[in-house]
Amino acid sequence: QVQLVESGGGLVQAGGSLRLSCAASVSIFSINAMGWYRQAPGKQREFVATITNGGSTNYADSVKGRFTISRDNAKNTVYLQMNSLKPEDTAVYYCRLTDRILYHYWGQGTQVTVSS
Repeated sequence: QVQLVESGGGLVQAGGSLRLSCAASVSIFSINAMGWYRQAPGKQREFVATITNGGSTNYADSVKGRFTISRDNAKNTVYLQMNSLKPEDTAVYYCRLTDRILYHYWGQGTQVTVSS
């Protein structure tokens, strides 16, 4: 059973930075992709960033140039470095793992709150 544990969320002022981590209970070396999504109160969950097995990355337009996704295969961990945070980045951030048969696993989420 795949388990994903996010950490690193918290309260930060606008313009500040946070780094989220997502630790997987399985090797991420050969999985299809890992990504970050977020859900603000009253809104649908939305895509933030992904990184593929080959290291290709993709970002939502709203976070391009501010967020960076990376992975450490040795630690089975994916990171989301978030800089220049804005109040509109406030949300619960979820990690998602997509395995080789394209099944998705989700973490429990970590709260990020950006104050103005």
